[in-house]
Amino acid sequence: MTPSTLQRVARRAAGLALCAVACAGCGQLGVKPWERDLLARPAMQLDASPVANGIDDHIYFSKEAATGGRAFGGGGCGCN
Repeated sequence: MTPSTLQRVARRAAGLALCAVACAGCGQLGVKPWERDLLARPAMQLDASPVANGIDDHIYFSKEAATGGRAFGGGGCGCN
């Protein structure tokens, strides 16, 4: 084999070894049963405070003349 072919084979072997090592750690990424109580707390939710979000929505549509800017597209006064 030529030196360039050996280098190519060595690079492929190193790449495959790197992929194997990276995939080996993926099995440990799950949420453990004792961690679920922390993730289920209201403060960890995307919508942690519905009252604060309602106030923010009210301020947004009052200032921007648009409704539903967070949940869906559209809105605005419609003038061009």
